Amino acid sequence: MVNFTLMIGAELENLTNLEPQGGCDDPNFSYLFKVPFFLLHHLLLFLFLRFSYRSQFSSQVKCGRCGELSQKETCVTLNDTVPLPVGKGTTHLIQKCKFCGRDGTVTMIQGKGKPLTQEISESGKFAPLMVFDCRGYEPVDFVFRDGWKVESLEGTKFENVDLSSGEYAEYDEKGECPVMISNLRATFEVTKRPSTFRFLVFLFILEVFYP
Repeated sequence: MVNFTLMIGAELENLTNLEPQGGCDDPNFSYLFKVPFFLLHHLLLFLFLRFSYRSQFSSQVKCGRCGELSQKETCVTLNDTVPLPVGKGTTHLIQKCKFCGRDGTVTMIQGKGKPLTQEISESGKFAPLMVFDCRGYEPVDFVFRDGWKVESLEGTKFENVDLSSGEYAEYDEKGECPVMISNLRATFEVTKRPSTFRFLVFLFILEVFYP
C-alpha cells in the first residue's frame, strides 16, 4: 500500500502562507481530481496524453488494476465520508472502474499539510497539502479552484482567493505594493507506508534498547 502526498508550488510575489481557506485541514475544502483505470490497449494512449498534454490545473486518478483513466473529475472533502462496503470504517470516496469493475477507495489523512511560504516558493520547492490513502486508485493531476487564502508580507490577509485562472493579482494597500500568485504547480508524491513487520521490528528495538 502507498500514500500519495499532494504537493503544491507557485511563485509568490510579496505573499506568503498560501493554503485552503480553513487551513490545510479545512473540512469543507474540495479536492478535485480524476481516477484512472488501465487496460493494456489503453496504455500507449494514456502515456501519450499524460506526457504530451499534462495540465497543471486538473486532477485525475487511475485504476491500480487495469490503469484506465476516469474522464470525470472526482471531488473529495474531509467533511464528506461514506461507509466502507466491508467493515465499520469510513472513507472519502468509493468508485468502481467502468472497465475492470474493481472498486477503489480514497481516504484523506489529516495533519500532514503545511502552507506554501515565500521561502519555499523562492527555493522552487513544493509544500505538502494533503495525504491520500489510495487503494485501487492513483491520483493524477490536481485542479486549482477557489477557496484559498494567502497573506502579504506586511500582514494583509486575502480571503476566498480564486485560483481557477492559474494566477491571482491584487494590491496590498498596507504594504503599498502589488501582490501576485503565478506559475501554479501540483504533483502527487508517492509515500510508501511502513509494513507491519517493519513496525513490529521497530517496537522490538525500542523495547530492548530503550526499556
